[in-house]
Amino acid sequence: MVAGIGFGVCLSFITLLVVGTYSAAAGLASSAGGAVGLAKGAVPAAYQPLVQRWGTYCASLNPAMLAAQLYSESGWKTNAVSPVNAQGIAQFMPDTWATHGIDGNGDGKRDIWDPADAIPSAASYDCELAKYVKGVPGDASDNMLAAYNAGAYAVIHYKGVPPYSETQGYVKTIRSLEKSFAAPVGRVQPSQQAAGAIYYAQQKLGTPYLWGGEGTPEQGGRFDCSGLTQAAYQSVGITLPRVANDQYNAGPHPARDELLPGDLVFFSTDLGNSRAIHHVGLYVGGGYMINAPYTGAVIRFDKIDAPDYFGATRVTKDGAAALPTLKPGA
Repeated sequence: MVAGIGFGVCLSFITLLVVGTYSAAAGLASSAGGAVGLAKGAVPAAYQPLVQRWGTYCASLNPAMLAAQLYSESGWKTNAVSPVNAQGIAQFMPDTWATHGIDGNGDGKRDIWDPADAIPSAASYDCELAKYVKGVPGDASDNMLAAYNAGAYAVIHYKGVPPYSETQGYVKTIRSLEKSFAAPVGRVQPSQQAAGAIYYAQQKLGTPYLWGGEGTPEQGGRFDCSGLTQAAYQSVGITLPRVANDQYNAGPHPARDELLPGDLVFFSTDLGNSRAIHHVGLYVGGGYMINAPYTGAVIRFDKIDAPDYFGATRVTKDGAAALPTLKPGA
């Protein structure tokens, strides 16, 4: 427990804070649309300049959208190979690469495995598709993404995103993930599921920590940090990934002074790289979080202000649903 805050007093404080938050929620607006900046650390530092530069290659593309595609395709793994032999960080098929791969770094080679070639090639290919469907009614970026998935002819034929469930799902996934990679340009819309997630976590206060714990009966109802946040949001119908660094991409990222109860707060060994996140907690207001801190401790309230504080995520159902199934990274 946090020194100086009694258990019952702290719960009462949080209850009042949550009620106040949602009383005022209607007065907060979201203006994330059109953002082209990248959220702090969302893209690994080694690739951020490439994504920022090539994400502005045409009007239908922006850096956050390009980042969302790359993350969805490979999870930033440069050596990724899919079951159908799509290769590299941008997951080009060899035949597509032979036609659309470019020498992005000007070294005289077009290397499908080199992010300095593959990331520019992904942007170039997107923008080439955007040209093909330029005259089609509807949102130009949606049409470009639909063409990436279903082909430009299908978009032209149906005069917009085709009525294919796979294509419609792909467009929704990338546009949802885009919000997680974009630096917000205004206040982030509050989450209506946050109060329920906090309520769940409150019931677990005092439970001993267990590394790898997911709260199962076999584990004695114990959790680790990301197991607790996953279970808290599962209790309100939102499925988060199992590990902390993947949970970071489950929604947009409010600034430190815009945190609301229910936001996930993250801590990283590298403040420029979300893949280095090592801990997550559930923000409850007043600079405090509920978290499962480490072996030997119990689920408790802790302050969030620490040297390794990385940032926060306001979980959304669409954002969580858009996350790819990736191998654990933290």
